Amino acid sequence: MAKRERVMRMSVEQPLWRALTGYRVLTVLYAIGLFATAYDKFDRPWVAVAFFAFLLVWTLATLPRVSGAANCTKRFLAADLTVALTGILLTRVADSASRIDAGGPTLPSIWTAGAVLAFAIKGGWRWAAFASTLVAAANIVERGSPTRDTVHNVILVWVASIAIGYVVEVARASERTLARALEIEAATRERERLARDIHDGVLQVLAMVQRRGSALGGEAAELGRMAGEQEAALRTLVSGGLVPVSRISEDAALGALVLAVDEPDEEPAGPLDLRVLLAPYATARVTLSEPGAPVPLGPPAAREVAAAVGAALDNVRRHVGEDARAWILVEDEPDAVIVTVRDEGPGIPEGRLAQAEDEGRLGVALSIRGRLRELGGTAELISVPGQGTEVELKVPKDARGKAKTR
Repeated sequence: MAKRERVMRMSVEQPLWRALTGYRVLTVLYAIGLFATAYDKFDRPWVAVAFFAFLLVWTLATLPRVSGAANCTKRFLAADLTVALTGILLTRVADSASRIDAGGPTLPSIWTAGAVLAFAIKGGWRWAAFASTLVAAANIVERGSPTRDTVHNVILVWVASIAIGYVVEVARASERTLARALEIEAATRERERLARDIHDGVLQVLAMVQRRGSALGGEAAELGRMAGEQEAALRTLVSGGLVPVSRISEDAALGALVLAVDEPDEEPAGPLDLRVLLAPYATARVTLSEPGAPVPLGPPAAREVAAAVGAALDNVRRHVGEDARAWILVEDEPDAVIVTVRDEGPGIPEGRLAQAEDEGRLGVALSIRGRLRELGGTAELISVPGQGTEVELKVPKDARGKAKTR
């Protein structure tokens, strides 16, 4: 089945840039309104008018710059902070000394915090500490001496910006960790699917060639030996595998990029009758017992259950013998479908399944239990030495099959 690759983008930082954009617009209007209410108290109001005209144009023109980390360059941050510092220092030129000594606001007022927050979002708490320290120094110079109100405002901006910068760094690290976890999960699911398919086909054929070649002897024995080596190598490959590294977009605000795989939905619209898919397994030595009415399941789920039954029968033929008897029982419960596969073999010794998994033999782990786990169901294996083995597959009726996104 053809697959489509797509990239999922995840970001917890982009909302902060949008909030900063709104903050800058609102605070420049607030600063202008604050100046307008005290216009007649300024010694040189024309200085303030010129500064606010420039500040308004600068704020509106640079809105795209604070829309994301990629556009918010170091050069822009330096220029933006320079505008804020210049406005603070111009306060002593434009405003009256009495208002300044009484604790009046600086020209840019709380707009200055936006410039510092841009540093925090872009570079984290260290950048925020650097920018807020410069703002603190400019405020002290503007006041002439560190007053109580000045120190209070400086500490407030300093602590707030550093805290936001630290939160941004933690969010970025968490984002990368989550992206990595999602990609590991996707790679694991895909590896398990490939392992099941390989086990159901290639590994079974290689194992059969090895057995038949060893039995025939001569050149066939050499062919069987080579098939055995390839089987062992392939089992090692499918039981391991590499996990791709999560990528980060060029614009850090857009977050981490997670590769996803979509499988186009080419399944029939309606459910399938599980009995139809299990019917080919019925032979002279395999007895199929089923309800008289259809057993509907979603197409992917029905095919996965049938494949799990096939894997169980392959294990019967391989470990019990080609002539071994087996029974398949299908039960249609109100909320689930239960399929039981039973044989008359010698049973499985205790610890054998764990040993098989360690050796890379993943027939039960992936081809049976893995399939049912993907469906949200269960696969229970009951084996009593000397009394055969029973595999019970239980899948909920609302199972939709493997997740479409890996």
